[in-house]
Amino acid sequence: MSKKYNISVEATLEVIGGKWKCVILCHLTHGKMRTSDLKRHMPNITQKMLTQQLRELEQDGIVNRISYNQVPPKVEYELSDYGKSLRSILDSLCAWGEQHIIREYGDKFAVLEDNVLNHKKLEVQTTGAEQL
Repeated sequence: MSKKYNISVEATLEVIGGKWKCVILCHLTHGKMRTSDLKRHMPNITQKMLTQQLRELEQDGIVNRISYNQVPPKVEYELSDYGKSLRSILDSLCAWGEQHIIREYGDKFAVLEDNVLNHKKLEVQTTGAEQL
């Protein structure tokens, strides 16, 4: 069967679209993570949905699943080289989201959760403010 797209962004959204895939990928830009780590950083996702999204990303070659032969079993996920090619897209989405939050709410830290993805930006802003 030959697949047809109207425009190429449809192909992109087929792979990384939906509520959770970009969030998972943003977390994985910080390095390997176990499912439990991802779940802790994404408390609103169900275990079933997280597992499903990780499987789909793995099938599309975006993430690597690393299974360690040990007891208890250990599995980690990381961005594949192909997945790393999405970094500029993910960075752009985050930057646009921050601008949108500021436009809509004023103070982005009033609505952004306190998590690892937001700490770097907070540290940079704090450091910048101290230098003024």
